[in-house]
Amino acid sequence: MGSLLLGSRPRLALVMAAGLLATACGGSGSPGRDNPPPPPPPPPAGVSKTEAFAFLNQATFGATEAEAQRLQSLGDASNAYARWIDAQLQQPVSLQLPHVQAVYATLPQPVQNIGRLNNDRVDIWFRNVVNGPDQLRQRVAFALSEIMVVSQQSALQNTPYALADYYDLLARDAFGDFRQLMEDVTLHPAMGVYLSMLGNQKPDAARNIRPDENYARELMQLFTIGLVQLNLDGTPATDSEGQTVPVYDQSVIEGFAHVYTGWNWAGAASFGQARPSLQNQVQPMQAYAVQHDPGAKKLLSYAGAALVGIPARNPADPARDLDDALDNIFHHPNVAPFISKQLIQRLVTSNPSPAYVQRVAQVFNNDGTGRRGNLAAVVRAVLLDAQARSAPDATTAGKLKEPLLRVTQLWRAYGARSQSGRYNVQSPAAVAGQGPLQAPSVFNFFSPFYAPPGEVADRDLVAPEMQITTEYLATLLTNYFFVQTFCYTSAPVTGCPAVRPEVRTDLVFIDVSAEMALANDPAALVTRIAGKLLGGEISGTLAAQARAAIERAPASLGGLKVAEALYLIASSPEFAAQR
Repeated sequence: MGSLLLGSRPRLALVMAAGLLATACGGSGSPGRDNPPPPPPPPPAGVSKTEAFAFLNQATFGATEAEAQRLQSLGDASNAYARWIDAQLQQPVSLQLPHVQAVYATLPQPVQNIGRLNNDRVDIWFRNVVNGPDQLRQRVAFALSEIMVVSQQSALQNTPYALADYYDLLARDAFGDFRQLMEDVTLHPAMGVYLSMLGNQKPDAARNIRPDENYARELMQLFTIGLVQLNLDGTPATDSEGQTVPVYDQSVIEGFAHVYTGWNWAGAASFGQARPSLQNQVQPMQAYAVQHDPGAKKLLSYAGAALVGIPARNPADPARDLDDALDNIFHHPNVAPFISKQLIQRLVTSNPSPAYVQRVAQVFNNDGTGRRGNLAAVVRAVLLDAQARSAPDATTAGKLKEPLLRVTQLWRAYGARSQSGRYNVQSPAAVAGQGPLQAPSVFNFFSPFYAPPGEVADRDLVAPEMQITTEYLATLLTNYFFVQTFCYTSAPVTGCPAVRPEVRTDLVFIDVSAEMALANDPAALVTRIAGKLLGGEISGTLAAQARAAIERAPASLGGLKVAEALYLIASSPEFAAQR
């Protein structure tokens, strides 16, 4: 990518050279017969196709040529990206719960296994991320779902209403206030079940009951501030001996655990009567004061903290205690760099420079109007930063695409559809090793700190997505791409299993009609595929391999030629890398 938001270096160099030349010739700077005025500065550079693809792969579930052209039409590099973001911020939210509820209404009653609706939840997730107009919101919601984790692989396995609504919560709050997001996540019954805050009882020594510490730990460690004190640029702060400094200790965990007592399913007359239902799976948890600890509670202590502990309150006031506790975390100085860096990692690059993190963290702390935690401003800062929009750096730029994002980009590029309109991927993990709200633990599919042994770790870099890019997963995903590109296309290869549409209406097909028209022109065919998947930027080696595969196939087998080339490029490291 040659042009930056502020202009390219080559153009700047030309302007400077022109000025030096004029000085060398003895010009005074005043126009005249022998000293004409300097030429006007060049107009701002437009957004190239390669640059548009790079931006859209950060901000959507996969760049497409149509969206790249639309981005390019919005102006030059100084304003096109911002205008695209502005338009996305205004898009209504594509939700999951209404779809799941509508499907449920069509099922025979009583439904013996409500878990069957999990397939419909996955279906609507794919519909939204592949075809939804609110691409940026959906991409940010996905990032948040990998930070503030709940998972179907838990006691939530038969709660599709709760899971669909939790994802909708993340989508609604994606451009909102981070403090509100914290509260919404804390009180959502999906989180209450997953991290056992729901039904958390006050201490009772006689009954050997101690408040559950699970949510108290993870809200701080994984969702907001981390384990050690951070500088504004995301680097660990150290003491006089060069050691990192813990943010909290066990007494603080216990203090917050006591804050989170007395919350249970909404809608019941008492704590003990609370029971799960389809309705209260989507209602914020309700406070039952009788089970809330009224005693004093220790909170985080840091410079500028308004409250480092909650006084004893009699009668118990769980809502006020919760407000005080969440405010205490929200204003901790770690929140800005901790969240900013993880959003950068999920959207742009695995290894942002400390300066990049600091610039975004400053926006988190103050969006320019004095507002803290404005996620719309933070997302804008992440995507418009000079490091995000500059030419890739061989050392730290870009990231490995999550396997699921490689699938969605292929589908978006080739208009993936089924006859029924469904994306019936019952187990995305069997295709890509991951699925929406299906992480194996609260630590997500991969850690933001993961560094595979070898060159990455030796250079003190990280590659989080490599943690799930095992030999097994690489084979799994490659096999999926083979089946998709050879069989489930508008021109399936001879020998693929026959598909009866009336029986398999949910199979997802991609449209390769444009490629079929170029089947006997290897160079043009490779260029066409590279344009759709790579923004036109393909290495000579990969292009040569794809052309050779095309040329090996008989001239009469156009579908095979297309499949060979598309499979090679979709399975390549170049497609796996987000630049």
